[in-house]
Amino acid sequence: MLYHLFDWLTQHWTTSSFPGSGLFKFITFRVLLAVILSLIITTVFGKKLISFLQKKQLGESVRDLGLAGEQQKKGTPTMGGIIIILAIIIPTLLLANLHKTYIRLMLLCTVWLAVIGFIDDYLKIRAKRIAQKKGITYKKSDSDGLAGRFKIFGQVMLGIIVGVTLYFSPSVTVKREVVDEKVTIKPGEKQLNEDTVVIDGVAHRFVTVKTPITTIPFVKNHEFNYAKLLPQSWEAYTYIIYIIIVIFIVTAVSNGANITDGLDGLATGVSAIIGICLGIFAYVSGNIKFAEYLNIMYIPTWRSCPFLSPHL
Repeated sequence: MLYHLFDWLTQHWTTSSFPGSGLFKFITFRVLLAVILSLIITTVFGKKLISFLQKKQLGESVRDLGLAGEQQKKGTPTMGGIIIILAIIIPTLLLANLHKTYIRLMLLCTVWLAVIGFIDDYLKIRAKRIAQKKGITYKKSDSDGLAGRFKIFGQVMLGIIVGVTLYFSPSVTVKREVVDEKVTIKPGEKQLNEDTVVIDGVAHRFVTVKTPITTIPFVKNHEFNYAKLLPQSWEAYTYIIYIIIVIFIVTAVSNGANITDGLDGLATGVSAIIGICLGIFAYVSGNIKFAEYLNIMYIPTWRSCPFLSPHL
């Protein structure tokens, strides 16, 4: 919102540009500001929220699995993820370009999966309180939280939304450099436009395409075309394969976090490492020089996506 506010002030300022508005044009400045803001949120309000949850007895219950040190996690606020969600959403809403499709999708994914996690924790807390009212010693079980089929259903629905948006949205495009005189269109691609970009004083031809290609290591040119999974006569149905794979990725990553979450806080450490790495990849993929040097896809609208990774 601050990004759009300064952009509006710059356009409507009577004299020259609004003081300080030029800084908000730099993605690095806004990302750094977002990191500082997220740190303030977690350090200032995080402790207060944890104390509030502990006073409300919203602590984690641990299943008796006979593991060494498993009781150390007992009492940990079960809804402490609210801190992480606030530290991600607030800086992003304030400092990111909300017109970008990728930003909207990542905000949707964050809120959507957070709601699923909140419902799961709420049902566990309710089961614990019901047991306490009955005077029964509460023992955590798989049936206390949100049923697995409902979790999977929510993840699949989110995957469908993300897959459909990425495949059909006209703002989700890739720019590819034209090496030969003739533009080569790969299977499943649609050419939108062609332009010239000057890099270090040298003009380069680029073509903007709508493509079902993704970056995968250890394959030729680090790119994999989903259209090649189908016969040429079925090329029009590539979106089905694309959406199914997106659903698998969303479901696998979401459940992978739960599987990784251990007694020693593995989910937190792994999420932070992955978030930083994805933020770096998003930045270099949105920078034409880095993308060309590293031989990866150049996605112009992808530069705003590092906003959600540093907050982790």
